[in-house]
Amino acid sequence: MKDVKVIAFDLDGTLTQHKSPLSPENRAILEKLATKYKLLMAGAGQCYRIFNQMEQFPIDIIGNYGMQYAEYNPETKDLNVIRNDSLTACDPAVIEERVNALRKEYGFTEYMGNNVEFHPSGCITFPILGTKADLADKLSFDPDRSKRRKIYDRVVADFPEYVVFVGGSSSFDMAPKPYDKFYALDRYCKEHGLRHDQVVYAGDDYGPGGNDESVYKSDITFVKVDDYTKLGEYLKEYLD
Repeated sequence: MKDVKVIAFDLDGTLTQHKSPLSPENRAILEKLATKYKLLMAGAGQCYRIFNQMEQFPIDIIGNYGMQYAEYNPETKDLNVIRNDSLTACDPAVIEERVNALRKEYGFTEYMGNNVEFHPSGCITFPILGTKADLADKLSFDPDRSKRRKIYDRVVADFPEYVVFVGGSSSFDMAPKPYDKFYALDRYCKEHGLRHDQVVYAGDDYGPGGNDESVYKSDITFVKVDDYTKLGEYLKEYLD
């Protein structure tokens, strides 16, 4: 712990409620940590989405599982986008065909809105209930993720060119290989001359198929955050 230089974070479920701003309590925790360590976000979403959700907290941000990287500029109080990897677009028809086959096999044929969500980053989302499903329906669909974990290996097999995550409340999220959070942090370490043992990562989604799982299984020190309202308790040794 004495040689820790960077503490990196997931956002939703770790620092905040899903798609919610930082609480004053967790903002204060980050401000205290920032007096001793370099802070870094490692997120699934775009850098500016993370930045705005955090209400422009001064922090460098890895976005889209490492496809984006932005540094905070204290003079402008804004982000300087350092990297935005350009990826070859997928064939939507091929993706739609694979998703339709999964829907038919597992009985997910009724949905609202679009069958698949294609993101500008090159990531895709398979929204089991559709892109326009009612929020209450999405939240009640698979709260313990057991339905999706039951078929997770099959989805992984059907999308070999993607890293597949059990995302949100009713979806599978997919990032083009090799992008995942461990890949992103390893790349950050190489670019900044850091060893893995100089980085600590705090996340909540470390179970099978979770988007923090790759870091949890790596040699980077992982702090489990099972309740974002108790963030200070989980990080106590770094705050003291």
